[in-house]
Amino acid sequence: MEIFFFLLEMSDLEIVISSRSSHEDENPRTFNQHTDPSEKLLLEDQMRHKLKFFFMNPCEKFWARGRKPWKLTIQILKIVMVTIQLVTFGLSNQMVVAFKEENTIAFKHLFLKGYVDGMDDTYAVYTQSDVYDQITFAVNQYLQLRNISVGNHAYENKGTEQSTMAICQHFYKQGNICPGNDTFDIDPEIENECFFVDPDESFHIGTLEEYKLNLMLDFHRLLTVKLKFRLKAINLQTIRHQELPDCYKFTLTITFDNKAHSGRIKIHLDNDISITECKNWHVSGSIQKNTHFMMIFDAFVILICLVSMILCIRSVIQGFQLQQEFVNFFLLHYKKEVSVSDQMEFINGWYIMIIISDTLTITGSILKMEIQAKSLTSYDVCSILLGTSTMLVWLGVIRYLGFFQKYNLLILTLQAALPNVMRFCCCATMIYLGYCFCGWIVLGPYHEKSLKNSKAYYFLVMMPMREYLYYFLKEIALTF
Repeated sequence: MEIFFFLLEMSDLEIVISSRSSHEDENPRTFNQHTDPSEKLLLEDQMRHKLKFFFMNPCEKFWARGRKPWKLTIQILKIVMVTIQLVTFGLSNQMVVAFKEENTIAFKHLFLKGYVDGMDDTYAVYTQSDVYDQITFAVNQYLQLRNISVGNHAYENKGTEQSTMAICQHFYKQGNICPGNDTFDIDPEIENECFFVDPDESFHIGTLEEYKLNLMLDFHRLLTVKLKFRLKAINLQTIRHQELPDCYKFTLTITFDNKAHSGRIKIHLDNDISITECKNWHVSGSIQKNTHFMMIFDAFVILICLVSMILCIRSVIQGFQLQQEFVNFFLLHYKKEVSVSDQMEFINGWYIMIIISDTLTITGSILKMEIQAKSLTSYDVCSILLGTSTMLVWLGVIRYLGFFQKYNLLILTLQAALPNVMRFCCCATMIYLGYCFCGWIVLGPYHEKSLKNSKAYYFLVMMPMREYLYYFLKEIALTF
């Protein structure tokens, strides 16, 4: 509070606009204990002017000394440019995500027999013949991929050869189970057995024996059967949006899960997707020109952020220097130490946030340029960097709203209430976690949506809703 009491004593003073006072502000005098009263008053007056000018907003500084608000102008320009950059990259990233999801759905329909959308949690088989039929169907579809797929899917090439499908079964090393006699003898060590299917083999609809797969499953010992293979595709839809296409590699795994040995073997397909750089590509038209324009725009964003960062770093350094000067002045003239809270008033948190935002924007823009040039394919990392930086840029707008009296009152109220809000959130989190764990152990075994913690947390939050609770209790009643 010492700063504010110190500034109250100069309420009837004017800001000195002459070049002499400006020169004095930039070159502070060294304080010492052997100063006469007139010089001490002069030093106090200079310190008050410095403090008052430092805590002015850009508009007040312009009215006082004609100092142009460069940081404010750059921040407004940066908000517009960063938002445009985020929107353009977001539209491109939407196509990437949509292509991944649509391919995953297509693969489920291609390689899972009788699959219907929405069956992921209930898709299973119950007889031994159904297990063999499902494996036969997946192998047949894999071998006939060139003739049945409507997409531009192809096998992965390894040199002159194409990648194969691996069929692996995992089972207990030894097991002798007799449920009728309530006896069993089992070795829990797990063994693996794999063989491979070459896509160059001739294909026709038939049984496993006709393919000479030599697959014999001991269902009493069987844990899982996994079919693993790789496919490739090119996302051509980006061409319509004046962007160069990406090449995709899909690592597909079809798992037959018999770990429970309950008579129900669950089947699910996992798709591990990676984006790779296309080789020997050529696109006619103006796509490359559009790419060059976007890279120039990104380079301009980087330049604006660099200027913004330099100006903010300079302001932070000036604030730190004025802090040290004020601490020394107060100690020498008033024999008091400035409190830590008052010293922190010189460190502008908004500038630090802008510096962090500029750093993220510069890093994300460089990564975006590499993606557009098809040198990198880190879409997710770039999304995190650009999204976080844009959020911080827009949060920085709150600082400029504080220049208006009514908004400033609201911001100060929020700032004062923040500690109590954080305490409330901590208490609410404890209550919520206790509620979730209790609900998970009590209700989880009786409902599919509560079997996993991640689903249970979402589900228990929705339970107070009347309609959701009704259907939940109805499904539980059917289990008894």
